[in-house]
Amino acid sequence: MIEEKIESLGIKLPTPPTPAGSYVPVIKTGNLLFISGQIPMEDGKVIFTGKVSDENLEIAQKSARMCAINIISQIKREVGDLDKVSKIVRLSGFVNSVPDFTQQPKIINHASDLLFEIFGEKGKHSRIAVGVASLPLNSMTEIDAIVEITD
Repeated sequence: MIEEKIESLGIKLPTPPTPAGSYVPVIKTGNLLFISGQIPMEDGKVIFTGKVSDENLEIAQKSARMCAINIISQIKREVGDLDKVSKIVRLSGFVNSVPDFTQQPKIINHASDLLFEIFGEKGKHSRIAVGVASLPLNSMTEIDAIVEITD
């Protein structure tokens, strides 16, 4: 059902990105998945880079959306069936911002909105959205997640 929803939105889940450092992409403990920070990677390349400002806000929103798609890809790789998601619990969103940029929530909203659109009520979550001085590989955004699943 969830994968049909994703397909109806015209989204093709990419192969989940491999870690850019010494960590694992997902840790499962009990019925929770802790998904490491996902950056906007596609085919092994960061597709949205640079500092976020008022001038490139819409591009940064696409970057956050791509992070959410990569989170979903990591969930699928870990549990196989996206219908096992019982709740998106929390997102932590980081925006590679210029110092005076204050609209980080408008950026991360695009990840939050996509998760709600795909998972419905199960996609509603708690969240932070903060600006940072830099991100790995000069990515515009990075988002991690905590997801509850059923077995």
